[in-house]
Amino acid sequence: MRRRFWVALGFTIPVTLIAGHLPGVPMLVHPPLANWLGLMLTTPVVWWCGWIFISGSYWALKRRRLDMSVLIATGVLAAYLSSVYLTVIGQPAAFYEAAAMLVTFVLFGHWMEMRSRRGTSDALRALFDLVPPTALVLRDGVEVVVPTSEVIVGDRLRLRPGDRIPVDGTIIEGSTDVDEALVTGESQPAPKGLNDRLVGGAINVSGAVTMRATKVGSDTVLAQIAALVAEAQNSKAPRQRLADRAAAVLVVVAVGAGVLTFVGWSLLAGAPFLTALTFAISAVVIACPDALGLATPTAVAVGTGLGARHNILIKDAATLEGLSRIQIVILGKAGTLTGGEPTVTDLIPVSGVTEDSLLQTAAGLSRHSTHPLSLAIVSAATVRGISSTPGNQITNLSGKGLRGVVAGQPVLVGNAALMSEAGADPALLDQAARRLASTGRSLVYVAVGGRLLGLVGITDAIRPSARQAIVELKAMGIRPVLLSGDLRATAERVAMEVGIEEVHAEVRPEQKAGYVKRTQQEGRFTAMVGDGVNDAPALAQADIGIAIGAGTDVAIQAAQVVLMRSDPLDIPRAVRLSKATVRKMKQNLGWASVYNLLAIPVAAGVFYPSLGWSLRPEISALLMSLSSIIVALNAVSLRRVVL
Repeated sequence: MRRRFWVALGFTIPVTLIAGHLPGVPMLVHPPLANWLGLMLTTPVVWWCGWIFISGSYWALKRRRLDMSVLIATGVLAAYLSSVYLTVIGQPAAFYEAAAMLVTFVLFGHWMEMRSRRGTSDALRALFDLVPPTALVLRDGVEVVVPTSEVIVGDRLRLRPGDRIPVDGTIIEGSTDVDEALVTGESQPAPKGLNDRLVGGAINVSGAVTMRATKVGSDTVLAQIAALVAEAQNSKAPRQRLADRAAAVLVVVAVGAGVLTFVGWSLLAGAPFLTALTFAISAVVIACPDALGLATPTAVAVGTGLGARHNILIKDAATLEGLSRIQIVILGKAGTLTGGEPTVTDLIPVSGVTEDSLLQTAAGLSRHSTHPLSLAIVSAATVRGISSTPGNQITNLSGKGLRGVVAGQPVLVGNAALMSEAGADPALLDQAARRLASTGRSLVYVAVGGRLLGLVGITDAIRPSARQAIVELKAMGIRPVLLSGDLRATAERVAMEVGIEEVHAEVRPEQKAGYVKRTQQEGRFTAMVGDGVNDAPALAQADIGIAIGAGTDVAIQAAQVVLMRSDPLDIPRAVRLSKATVRKMKQNLGWASVYNLLAIPVAAGVFYPSLGWSLRPEISALLMSLSSIIVALNAVSLRRVVL
């Protein structure tokens, strides 16, 4: 676009000077030589610089579609071909400068649009470029430097302090601190140990570790982020589909306006042929609604890019627009309002059972689960130096817990409902359970062979920004609801601390999706915010699914929005971004529509009989292009929005 624009401008300036229509500028060359020079200079502008629009219109018409390319090509070719006709028959005036100016200004508008699109992805491109070109791989016990593109899943890689991580993987030897600011936005390095996940592009800050590659190439977190943003910027918002339909109508309107103008002036008003043709070309040229075509895609490109720079990934334009319509936000507890990194605080064994044996049994089963509560139990056992026998025949009981066999005995680890079903009466520890629940603890019961072994109390600190996020959502008129699988006392305590009045507790994953569906049936536009694991069914059911978490696979698949920083404040930020983007869309569409309604009759000469003036084709081209530039600049101003 840039190259074609500069070439077009280089030809358009002399064409305009030769035409002699600029006020205060004398005619440099007189007809008929002026017309022939105009033909020579305008031809490369139309057929090379403007070829992208002419060829685009050909393919659109072949697919039986009327789009912006058809309308632009119509205006350009109408001005150019009528000028060629006037030149051949020896008329003293032509409209070459109108055709050249139309191509030049449309190219400039599209160049500005491309610049805005490119600018929105610069931050992502810079992050993606941080992935190192080579990796240190262990093959047959020997360290080999290979291109990162040649690393395969299962390779063992060595990381030294200061190295950038080449691919996604897990630590299999050593411990370190890792700077993951590129994904999580967290400025402080995170400690990483055995089996912890590493993200390609992050920085290994302190220790030397060995990792195993689990995702390479387009499967890495960064590659998926880049793909999401690219998909969002190329998608169409509902308002863009409306603009596309309007463009199809305006093709007919433009051509019809030109024909009616010519017929009206030549046959009804008795104007000379050249006067009628001038008005007709002006009407066709000014009717090109290029601004209408740029109105929403430019705003979408800027909006999704702005979100990406704030670690808010929005999958498509429809989602970006839909965020502004949210009436209810349903939030999970663990990993959403709380930090998602729970720790064991209490071990309550029954009589005759030690704390260590209780934790050892629970860890044997829990090490086969990625649930945050299971990870907390395994971590507590590791800290105490307790080695546990791995379980087998593991069954994950959704919303209840785990069932399996440890050291030949059937073991249950889960909530009170699971214990009751198995005949391990949780009432034996009712007093302790009520005490722990009243302090916000999550409760995990352990049973062996149908006999209750004890109770594990686990706490998960509330995220520091959770309360402020709820305050901002309420200020926007959005009702927050807490939906949790935890005990009612625990859920209500968390809700009270963050300022949520409506709480639904002890809800299983499939019931969460049912609750979301009920709010939708009531006519409420609903968003679900969860950690992308247990909340996946509800995320998929919601009008807008928002996954809060650093790029988990389930989050990316189930949700339309991913909050990479795991910060609840990014929820109202995403809504503000959507409202600002929709506001720009409305402004642009309104301006483009009103402009066309007013400009066509003016160009057609409605004021000529009374005021004695009208718009020449080249002025029509200038005004049409200024409209497009105004729309593009208005969309780009979205970057100044404070989230």
